Amino acid sequence: MNPILFDDQFRDNFLPLTFTRPVAELRLGILTLTKKWEWYLKSHVSHLTQNYLKIKYPTVITLNNLMINARIIPNAKLTAEIFSLKKGEALVSGNLIVAALIAEHKIEEFQPDSQEGYKIREVQSTFDKISDIWELFSTAGREIEHDFSLITKDRKSEPLSKTVNTLNPERIFLEKGAKVEFATLNPGEGFIYIGKDAEIMEGALIRGSFALGTHSAVKMGAKIYGPTVVGPHSKVGGEINNSVIFGYSNKGHDGFLGNSVLGEWCNIGADSNNSNLKNNYADVKLWNYKKKGFVNTGLQFCGLIMGDHSKCGINTMFNTGTVVGVSANIFGDGFPRNFVPSFSWGGAAGFTTYSIPKAFETAEKVFSRRELVFDKIEQDILKNVFEQTAEFRAK
Repeated sequence: MNPILFDDQFRDNFLPLTFTRPVAELRLGILTLTKKWEWYLKSHVSHLTQNYLKIKYPTVITLNNLMINARIIPNAKLTAEIFSLKKGEALVSGNLIVAALIAEHKIEEFQPDSQEGYKIREVQSTFDKISDIWELFSTAGREIEHDFSLITKDRKSEPLSKTVNTLNPERIFLEKGAKVEFATLNPGEGFIYIGKDAEIMEGALIRGSFALGTHSAVKMGAKIYGPTVVGPHSKVGGEINNSVIFGYSNKGHDGFLGNSVLGEWCNIGADSNNSNLKNNYADVKLWNYKKKGFVNTGLQFCGLIMGDHSKCGINTMFNTGTVVGVSANIFGDGFPRNFVPSFSWGGAAGFTTYSIPKAFETAEKVFSRRELVFDKIEQDILKNVFEQTAEFRAK
């Protein structure tokens, strides 16, 4: 069977992060949903997503295709149920399609939210799923623990330096090439995972759960409260609490980031801060692209959501529950509004459109610093996002 992870109607709840990736490429814990499924399925997976993303995330189609809802978090019992499907059967939970086994010629007519034409089987095992963007940080503790057990099972950690001040060292795992010296690591009741060739510099204070991705770094004197995830090729410093950074992004200086999510290729300027709690302690409302308005998260603590390629200058201040789109550039004093559309240039004093040529010029430089190429595939995706989000920008 050929596994394909498909986006359903909840995909828009994860914008702006899903402007530039399928739902399965969201980082949930140490791993993306894609990597979680590949771990359980013991197989490479492809995606069924938006047409403009397919050149980067193509759909692999064979005679027998195992369609799996990308929002669902895999576990062993659910995977066994999925593997037991016969052609033409769908595994469902109420109105939700969990998985379906379909023939090659049925792919074009596949509807992620329709159960018509299938022999229906109600799922027997329990499972978790994500439905809203804030769950990326609110479930981080549970998902770090889950992924830690997968990644480290029957493996031995690299030795921890004697210069490290720690409690519960058995809950800490270092991959090959990881460096930690003169830092304090306290996993508490959680876990700390340090990826291959990652580094935690001197004086850093880390309380778990915490995960640091491949080739990433925690700078000197950083204070990090879990559950927090830093993806690959990123640098972090200052104070961070219960946040998720996808990868290739930097928050390298002093300043606070809390209950937040940063996509890829983001940069947070020195001494920038976000609020994660309203002065009146009320539930935080967050911009929702599908509803074109703000929705109640039900959370007291909710900070900054920032899409790929967005940046902010030094001393930027973000209000509680701020959503920044893709490729925005924010600077200046005062609080910018708590919804900043994609390709916006400016700050509290107002925004203009961040033109495609200027945005591409920056992206090319950022990619080249990582010895990567900002190619036509990446350019075409951003052009499409620019067009999709025009209605939200100031005319």
